[in-house]
Amino acid sequence: MSLFAGTTTYYRQFRPGIPDDVASVLDRAAPARPDGHRRLLDVGTGTGLVAEALLDRFGDIIAVDNDADMLAAAESALRPKLPEGSSLSLVQSMAEDFTPPAGWHAELVTICRAFHWLDQAAVLTLLDEQVAPDGVVAIFGDNSFWAAGSPWKEAVRDVVKSFLGEQRRAGSGTFQHHNRPYSEIMEESPFNEVEEVRVPVQRTWAAESILGYLYSTSFAAPHLFGDRLKEFEGALKHRLADFSDNDTFPEENEFLIRLGRRGKK
Repeated sequence: MSLFAGTTTYYRQFRPGIPDDVASVLDRAAPARPDGHRRLLDVGTGTGLVAEALLDRFGDIIAVDNDADMLAAAESALRPKLPEGSSLSLVQSMAEDFTPPAGWHAELVTICRAFHWLDQAAVLTLLDEQVAPDGVVAIFGDNSFWAAGSPWKEAVRDVVKSFLGEQRRAGSGTFQHHNRPYSEIMEESPFNEVEEVRVPVQRTWAAESILGYLYSTSFAAPHLFGDRLKEFEGALKHRLADFSDNDTFPEENEFLIRLGRRGKK
């Protein structure tokens, strides 16, 4: 079973998209092409949130994911918005197995909220053959609810733990934490000149969108609760009521973007 089995609808509707400020950082980082037709490779695209944010900034986009349901949702969302003259290819593949068309090299590779699922060193090595000489690999994401950071998010995590156990779930297994900073891993790769950019983001949630977000994750997918799903929803809403009397839950978050370029030889 996929780590994200049963989450696609929630993922598309409730996962926060990529803010304009983040898209602008990515846009500026990627080099220009003489024909103005830059190429983007989005690894672990999910339902296409990154590709959507960059759709009008890159003329040739390949988005890769191993989940067919996610790719179908990306196709439905992105194809109608594709600018005239642009190209979009959605490819079902593991990142470790993906090979682009012959002669195709990306000005920008994006890996958002997905690097922890990959064979990191292997993927970065493969990308050396898939990225233009002056191209950039961007590994980035914001903090999930599991990272907490505010009283109401800590309460959400506690309720999830009370139903699913203390360890963070990852589908039928548990999440394996990576203790090394991503920038350090990148510095050992071909893309060893690493720049970090932080972009703050503020959001406002309601109980229903919090539940929708949780159901989009591998650690709180609906099937993990079995016949206790409605019980979980009631418990979470009851707990959240301690933090707001008008169903409003503010969040301070940030995107940490790591931009990797090849070092000078």
